[in-house]
Amino acid sequence: MSYMSRAWRAAAPRRPPAPWRSPRALSSASGPTAEKSVPYQRTLREEGPGSGEPSRPPPASAQVVVVGGGSLGCQTTYHLAKMGVSGVVLLERDRLTSGTTWHTAGLLWQLRPSDVEVELLAHTRDVVSRDLPAETGLHTGWVENGGLFIASNKQRLDEYKRLMSLGKVYGVESHVLTPAQTKDLYPLMNTDDLYGTLYVPKDGTMDPAGTCSTLARAATARGATIIENCPVTGIQVRTDDFGVKRVHAVETAHGTIQTPCVVNCAGVWARALGRLAGVHVPLVGMHHAYVVTERIEGIQNMPNVRDHDASVYLRLQGDALSVGGYESNPIFWEEVSEKFAFSLFDLDWDVFMQHIEGAVNRVPVLEKTGIKSTVCGPESFTADHKPLMGEAPEVRGFFLGCGFNSAGMMLGGGCGRELAHWIVRGRPEKDMYGYDIRQVPLPAPAPSSRFHHSLTDNNRWIRERSHESYAKNYSVVFPHDEPLAGRNVRKDPLHEELLRQGCVFQERHGWERPGWFSPEGAAPVLDYDYYGAYGRERHRDYAYNRLLGDEYTFDFPPHHHVIKNECLTCRNALALFDMSYFGKFYLVGPEATKAADWLFSADVSKAPGSTVYTCMLNRHGGVESDLTVSRISPGAPGSPLAPAFEGDGYYLAIGGAVAQHNWSHITTVLQDMKFQCKLLDCSEELGMMSIQGPLSRAVLQEVLDTDLSNEAFPFSTHKITTAAGCEVRAMRLSFVGEMGWELHVPQADCVKVYRAVMEAGARHGIANAGYRAIDSLSIEKGYRHWHADLRPDDTPLEAGLAFTCKLKSSIPFLGREAVEAQKAKGIFRRLVCFTTEEKVPMFGLEAVWRDGKVVGHIRRADFGFAIDKTIAYGYIRDPAGGPVSLDFVKSGSYELERMGVTFPARAHTKSPFDPDNKRVKGFY
Repeated sequence: MSYMSRAWRAAAPRRPPAPWRSPRALSSASGPTAEKSVPYQRTLREEGPGSGEPSRPPPASAQVVVVGGGSLGCQTTYHLAKMGVSGVVLLERDRLTSGTTWHTAGLLWQLRPSDVEVELLAHTRDVVSRDLPAETGLHTGWVENGGLFIASNKQRLDEYKRLMSLGKVYGVESHVLTPAQTKDLYPLMNTDDLYGTLYVPKDGTMDPAGTCSTLARAATARGATIIENCPVTGIQVRTDDFGVKRVHAVETAHGTIQTPCVVNCAGVWARALGRLAGVHVPLVGMHHAYVVTERIEGIQNMPNVRDHDASVYLRLQGDALSVGGYESNPIFWEEVSEKFAFSLFDLDWDVFMQHIEGAVNRVPVLEKTGIKSTVCGPESFTADHKPLMGEAPEVRGFFLGCGFNSAGMMLGGGCGRELAHWIVRGRPEKDMYGYDIRQVPLPAPAPSSRFHHSLTDNNRWIRERSHESYAKNYSVVFPHDEPLAGRNVRKDPLHEELLRQGCVFQERHGWERPGWFSPEGAAPVLDYDYYGAYGRERHRDYAYNRLLGDEYTFDFPPHHHVIKNECLTCRNALALFDMSYFGKFYLVGPEATKAADWLFSADVSKAPGSTVYTCMLNRHGGVESDLTVSRISPGAPGSPLAPAFEGDGYYLAIGGAVAQHNWSHITTVLQDMKFQCKLLDCSEELGMMSIQGPLSRAVLQEVLDTDLSNEAFPFSTHKITTAAGCEVRAMRLSFVGEMGWELHVPQADCVKVYRAVMEAGARHGIANAGYRAIDSLSIEKGYRHWHADLRPDDTPLEAGLAFTCKLKSSIPFLGREAVEAQKAKGIFRRLVCFTTEEKVPMFGLEAVWRDGKVVGHIRRADFGFAIDKTIAYGYIRDPAGGPVSLDFVKSGSYELERMGVTFPARAHTKSPFDPDNKRVKGFY
């Protein structure tokens, strides 16, 4: 028998393989011997047909073909069948669960720092603990033994308190325990070094074989067909009359199935399946391991443990424990084998040993406990540690449900249901933007994924980001953290100019954008050092990393006053914001106005020179985007400022973080409606500077060759003019609530124009400002941020944006019927602005209490420096189920709960700053 203490001593100090090398199954001969097998009493390995023949012949056609019989494949098939879809076929190359699902730990934790993920996890729990047993009479293997999160420091406990407050919104029972209370609950635990714990009594574990076989039974009972031993050999894609690629059929080793829809749930093998259809699937395979102990006296019925600071978990396995975690030097599985079914790697003890030390520290009895078996199998991981879901941008009808970062079991139920809705109804029920493969900006000629093509085609970038996501999986999720891996890929024309002036950059989907400006000078982002793993030397005296470290707090950061100065300079004088990473599209062609009328909720069909703030909606009335749309006249061929076109033209300016989401939404609508127009992307060709503040007119009048008076250049208009001898498009708009102009500038002229503005503004006190200031200024004015205050499951009426909907006109637009129906029925949730007198930092996810009852949670929060208050926005409901009127909002007494502590709050029905909207119009 091998003991954990012996395992620690026996592991030779071998150097782990470099991440770019193709690792083979590694021998554990230098470490303790143990059986290589999963701890489950039952797997599906021995069940089903024993030959290479399929379990049943493939049909000639199907409505939907799901590929991959693991957690996601089975859940998606089950939910499609439950929604009444007939002709659903699941294809598994071997047997159900044979890829990565069969060896998974099967943990389910109910609380995560995301409201959407809490909802997804809740549905998975309901499916395995309630729905499937009720439908089939079978036990899925669900064990509800609770979960215990360990905090070894104040910041970690603060994170858990945030989760506890969010849990109250969703009815998830949780308790913050002292070390003594934790010892009473878990007597075998060492609590000497604990700061506290979070206990969630109804967390638990799932059995992969039991869950998937029960899902299969329930799905087939509803008409789905499941075929094992039926590998996919090809995907037929055809181009329609409008040049759009669409799925046509699935080829297997045993026949071809005609289908308009394929769902890629192939896990680690999803990249290979995607290549068959010409779809890029940006994920990597890694070795992921745990060990199973011999029997431990007194461990029965103990909760599962997640010791994040030690990067280790302890899963109850009957009268033993499974011990695993996320190491800093994981092994990449590069040459993914198609024959790898119900297989495991040999465990590399040199890599795994870091978990043993943490586990023995937390549960000392493990030092004398034997290791019964080792489990080291493949798992798929992505560059941002989020799954890949939704319809691929390259091919219509090809959906992804893969890349679950070892969380496929716990997220499977929720994500399977959302994927089914995506396929059947065209969009998920919940806000799945963070998982959507199509979300992130991408330039012409065509988008390829939620990651820019320069990233997804870059193996080094994928490895770096996937490694960092894996290694930081158990790190505290701080509000303002930034990645160190895969940086400096997309830089705008002002990058070097701003870097020299102390710009601390943020990364958004490949772009480096200004975050804030440090008075300490330049803080460049250096090449990724893998946190010292794989023999790499860690950077020393790394200024950017040090500044990031200062952000690792749930309090106000040390440079809070720096952001305050940027904000107040904008409010009292003027500031320049580099917003070049914005998405900039042209919608042009004979039917551009017809398309614009349908796409945009506001009336944008105005005279050239006008600019309109508008939303785009889905057919359920949810907000897919908010943006500005400017009517333009034709220009010269090849001009990024004014392209040549026939028919009508519109210029779209969209927040850079959501530009690809907008591109995909518009493209899909244009394809579905068959409008005769084009969408052109000039995001890379144009820079964008926003000069805002009461002195902006005085400064820009020295730079721009046009009259900037209210009469000559009113708010919400634009014109082409010159600045420092360069042609620019000037727009009188504001995203911060001040008088100001945006300058849209050809890339080659950006530095020249920037320097001219800064020189003219020097005697007026101009300052650079970043997106941290924009966040504060915009929430202070009450401007919305898409994917914070606005999401696809929020409507304009709920968000206070009814003015963006042309309901008084007879012009039809996408989502109009849903908005009109909601207006007639009443609004049952409403976005409300809150302020607190106490200067306390809030970041979102805080619970909202009204008259002693939880009515919602905060979506977005920041500090407003002009009004000197914390500001928070959240959607609230009436606990009695009635409509949420303005009178309902005004009549309540409110508190906001932050980390378990409530703070009195005031609800506002108008912006607390400049409620009459005078400043943007130039009236000070």
